[in-house]
Amino acid sequence: MITVDITMPIHILNILFLIVVLNAVLYRPVRRILAERKQKITELNNDVETFNKNAKLRAEQFEQKFRDARRKAKAEFDTARNEAQAAGSEKLQQIRNESDKAKAAQLGTLAADIKAAEQALKGQVESFATEMAGKVLGRAL
Repeated sequence: MITVDITMPIHILNILFLIVVLNAVLYRPVRRILAERKQKITELNNDVETFNKNAKLRAEQFEQKFRDARRKAKAEFDTARNEAQAAGSEKLQQIRNESDKAKAAQLGTLAADIKAAEQALKGQVESFATEMAGKVLGRAL
């Protein structure tokens, strides 16, 4: 059973004193440390968000520069390819023209040789005919 005597107020005072001392010695420093830790964590989270935003921004800038460089390289490649094709087409056309000229010259020479052979053979047709007739008949004509 509980008896109310002088020890009860002493215990109450002892508990109040203990609350004040523990509050001053233990609870306030722990709360202060927890508040500081929470503030540091908040600051670090803000820094991480800032760094992530900067990283995304730099990645986007890098991608944009990369796309621009790729576009520029493709344009230069297309220009060089078109120039090479034009030069190749021009060179091919020159070669075709030269071969056409050489072909025409050879055809002209061949035609002249054929006409000369025809003229030579026309002059010899009568002698060939006489010779053949002699051979066919078996006697000289």
